[in-house]
Amino acid sequence: MKILQLCNKPPIPAVDGGCIAMNTITQGLLKAGHEVKILTIETQKHPALYQEMPEAYKTKTRIESVFIDTSVNLVDAFSALVTSDSYNVSRFFSPDYDRRLVQILSEEQFDIIHLESLFMTPYIATIRRHSKAPIVLRSHNLEYIIWERMAEVSRNQAKKAYLKLLARQLKKYEMQVINTVDGIAAISGEDAKKYHQQKCKKPIINLAFGINLSGYKPVELQREQTTVFHIGSMDWTPNIEGIDWFLKMVWPIVQKKNPQLKLHLAGRKMPSHLNQYSDQNVVIDGEVSDAKEFINQHCVMVVPLLTAGGMRVKIIEAMAMKKAIVSTRIGAEGIDYEKGKHLLIADEPEQFADAILSVTSQPECCKELGTSARRLVEEHYDNEVLTEKLIGFYHTLLKK
Repeated sequence: MKILQLCNKPPIPAVDGGCIAMNTITQGLLKAGHEVKILTIETQKHPALYQEMPEAYKTKTRIESVFIDTSVNLVDAFSALVTSDSYNVSRFFSPDYDRRLVQILSEEQFDIIHLESLFMTPYIATIRRHSKAPIVLRSHNLEYIIWERMAEVSRNQAKKAYLKLLARQLKKYEMQVINTVDGIAAISGEDAKKYHQQKCKKPIINLAFGINLSGYKPVELQREQTTVFHIGSMDWTPNIEGIDWFLKMVWPIVQKKNPQLKLHLAGRKMPSHLNQYSDQNVVIDGEVSDAKEFINQHCVMVVPLLTAGGMRVKIIEAMAMKKAIVSTRIGAEGIDYEKGKHLLIADEPEQFADAILSVTSQPECCKELGTSARRLVEEHYDNEVLTEKLIGFYHTLLKK
């Protein structure tokens, strides 16, 4: 098959979970013998760094990018409020990208047009005019749910009202657009269920994030190397909110009961205000060159998300490297886990702190959680198996 993959940011370099998720689909399809062409948006936040892309990748995918300024324009944002349009999505439409898409569709024929995320759906009308190929939406999460959750936790009443309005606009758009594609590959069973509840009439599959297990080699740590860690892009609001909550509400409890325990924070765009916690055994590692190596150096991963949606790629990666994980329910959403067996779940500060103290003080418990987590990934998140499932979905749509 010949697939056109439209991305809202360059999949490589893999600077966040979204990039990793897009790239695993690309690599899975290429490995299965299919042809993939990538046309991606690049922005100031996510530039196309061609010098960091392997030559083989550039050759095989024939990747192209079009720059779009997605920074917030106050006039456009106000206009969207008045017209009830979703400014979150409309920022990703560009006449330049649209023109290049038309050129590609007029020069080549594709079997499938694969859209990475809701933010690529403004181009559906263009695709319909210039191609007869089925359109598949790869849904990384239900975007409106993230904004609803941010509104719920906001203490600023004006901000809360604004976030609720954005969520309503986004939900209206999202529920309309899901019936304009030919099929949806939801990243979790929970998301697939929510689409059905919203009266989606199109075929939906549950297609989790997959990894190439051979690329994840666990390292067994010594008892004295026990450390807690978090890794995630810190230019994503749910990560910032989660870490702020954790440092204010959870970490002081941990430090009071175990003053020797250290917390390592890694991720791009680390906010400077986190430096105030350096005297509380918090180490700011910032952006790391190798995320897998960083994860392997530490013991217990924390995922204190309060407002996210979809599925956390970094949890699957940490599981593959046999790490013990403590997460909120929202943080672990979308993963087919058994509480207490594959990871620990805690939503209240005292409960979260106790879970951390429990696994860091009991090496065997930590090891058992890691071993069970790795087995879960082997059974449910192997990228080759998931790619076969996606290809089968493509074939089903082509027969219609």
